[in-house]
Amino acid sequence: MKIRLSILSLLFAVSGTLLTHSVDAAETTAAPRDTSQLHIASGSALLLDLQTNKVIYSSNPDVVVPIASVTKLMTAMVVLDAKLPMNEYISVNISDTPEMKGVFSRVKLNSELSRREMLLIALMSSENRAAASLAHHYPGGYAAFIAAMNAKAKSLGMTHTRYVEPTGLSIHNVSTARDLSKLLVAARKYPLLSELSTTKEKTVAFRKPNYTLGFRNTDHLVNKEKWDIKITKTGFTNQAGHCLVLVTSMSNRPVALVILDAFGKYTHFADAGRIRNWMETGKSGSVPDVALRYKAEKNLKNRQAGATQASH
Repeated sequence: MKIRLSILSLLFAVSGTLLTHSVDAAETTAAPRDTSQLHIASGSALLLDLQTNKVIYSSNPDVVVPIASVTKLMTAMVVLDAKLPMNEYISVNISDTPEMKGVFSRVKLNSELSRREMLLIALMSSENRAAASLAHHYPGGYAAFIAAMNAKAKSLGMTHTRYVEPTGLSIHNVSTARDLSKLLVAARKYPLLSELSTTKEKTVAFRKPNYTLGFRNTDHLVNKEKWDIKITKTGFTNQAGHCLVLVTSMSNRPVALVILDAFGKYTHFADAGRIRNWMETGKSGSVPDVALRYKAEKNLKNRQAGATQASH
């Protein structure tokens, strides 16, 4: 009898150990690391596992904020949805976009460039005149383009997103980190978005008049070998702060990352690195005091609490 009880006890012990391990494994899939070890400077962020569609990490993900030139990812998507000829030359026209008034650009008004290369410089180098021109040359005109942007957002379940123009210069182009993760999921279905947004640099030739301009990617992570960037877009205005969205791999899994309202020219890139380090090692490293002060002053945490209450 004692032997039988001992064997049963042993079986229970082993099965209990196996059960504990399986629970741990399940937790690891949802949250592979201790979030208290992740320190970021951005006001809002979200990391999504693209294999499971589960959120790995989020910080103030439902606060509605201006999104600056991250807007251009939706601009490009709407252009591609219209299935317009990519080799058609279109003129540089910003007359429909009052936000463009007084904004410097090297691109000459009324000169012409192919729609594909307009898309390229809008995505890769965040060229505002290219984004405005793409909207101007849309079937039904500019107003129809803006309507299509908002209709697309609605169809993707981006319930807290609103667009009023195609560049991101307006503070009224707003979204949330959670909504933008949905945009990134949709963007993966457009191979051209991946190709154009991750191009490192390109010289393009305009006509009428003839001239060439060189453009570089605003996301310098595309130049780093350790980053496998599939889709990316940056953004900046004073009101939006520095923003970054991308599809990449972290810890051998495909992820979508959204970083909004970061302080300083490099904080959004540094936060991407901190999040990646946390995924791979369990620790993120420290955040500069000046960036933390900016985050505290913006105080998105209180607005997140309000957003959470409003959703219930």
